[in-house]
Amino acid sequence: MADDGRERQINIHTSPEVMAGVYSNFANVSHSDYEFTVTFARVDHEVDDDEVPGVVVSRVNLSAKFFRELIDAMEDQYSKWRAAEGIRNLPETGTPPAREAPPEQPE
Repeated sequence: MADDGRERQINIHTSPEVMAGVYSNFANVSHSDYEFTVTFARVDHEVDDDEVPGVVVSRVNLSAKFFRELIDAMEDQYSKWRAAEGIRNLPETGTPPAREAPPEQPE
């Protein structure tokens, strides 16, 4: 398609099932020469076993160009979320919270 300078609007329809979404607390990203794949799973972290059970809830294949656009959009939304919530020093990105000193032992 030639780019003639017209602004285009994408009209997307969503079924109620897709609109409801799925819950994921784990993701794995991989790539090939042609695309990136993001696999979303729901993992039960509360299990005491050596093997943690998980269920894949969605797998999405993305072109490299769209993957970069998705990263940019996610960074933008994360920045806005942090600003709105006033969250500072998240454990994964900031200084870990100070630990309390253990109680002193009597001599």
